[in-house]
Amino acid sequence: MQPHLSVLYQEIIHALQPRPAGRYVDGTLGAGGHARGILEACAPDGRLLGLDVDPQALALARETLAPYGERAQLVQASYETFAVQLSALGWDAVDGVILDLGASSMQFDRPERGFSFLQDGPLDMRFGPSAPHNAAELVNEWDERELADLIFRYGEERDSRRIARAIVKARPLHTTRELAAVIEAAAPRRGAHIHPATRTFQALRIAVNEELAAVANTLPQAVAALRPGGRLAVISFHSLEDRIVKDFFREQARDLVNPPYEQFYAVERPAIIKEITRKPLTASEEEIKDNPRARSAKLRVAEKL
Repeated sequence: MQPHLSVLYQEIIHALQPRPAGRYVDGTLGAGGHARGILEACAPDGRLLGLDVDPQALALARETLAPYGERAQLVQASYETFAVQLSALGWDAVDGVILDLGASSMQFDRPERGFSFLQDGPLDMRFGPSAPHNAAELVNEWDERELADLIFRYGEERDSRRIARAIVKARPLHTTRELAAVIEAAAPRRGAHIHPATRTFQALRIAVNEELAAVANTLPQAVAALRPGGRLAVISFHSLEDRIVKDFFREQARDLVNPPYEQFYAVERPAIIKEITRKPLTASEEEIKDNPRARSAKLRVAEKL
């Protein structure tokens, strides 16, 4: 298994600008790499709340962050419960929030988690045990049209109907390699592009974990919890996530006036944030060389006004 590398680590620390006595939230704790950097930077008395639905990731993070004692409060929970978790700690506001979206390298590297088509494992793909469905249920129980729509919407796969038809014909499917073989036969690789199963596996993972809805529900909570001057940093790995973040930041960063005669009305709601990154930050060539999964990472940062 490859060692876990926190994507855009230096960029995150620079973006959040952690300081002593500050309060921070890592909504996607993983192994605790970003959290450790934040706790180092906000020493000696800054505090961090770390959330993750994955009990395996949380166990690793507890080891990583053990030296920081009670400065690190770790909870097995979805970042979608952001406001609830802050209330439980008695935190009325925070100075910084990070969301590192999607599956982690640890999850991809464990065949038994079912995220990777390169290794054989069960069709699971759940981030945590609380997910209502696993990938096997979607693959084996959804009808052909539902599967095709899912693969097209969440995977942006142009061969979605052909793939869905092949999946239904080959059912039941139980393992990642069985599913990948069906997809490869239905939609062979074209040249040196990405593996033909990539987009379908992405679509299934997003659907299993309801990822896009979770992001859309969490962003307003994060902005509402920030103090003036506090920052929200979001790393996304595919266009659907990034579009949600970009559109939300743009909407929150502009004054809302009363339509349709905007020039005659006062501002109804002033801008709530300012965008620190009008264009997303991406990984350097050196980081991509050390960690190929960083190549698709995009970081957007906003500051509360």
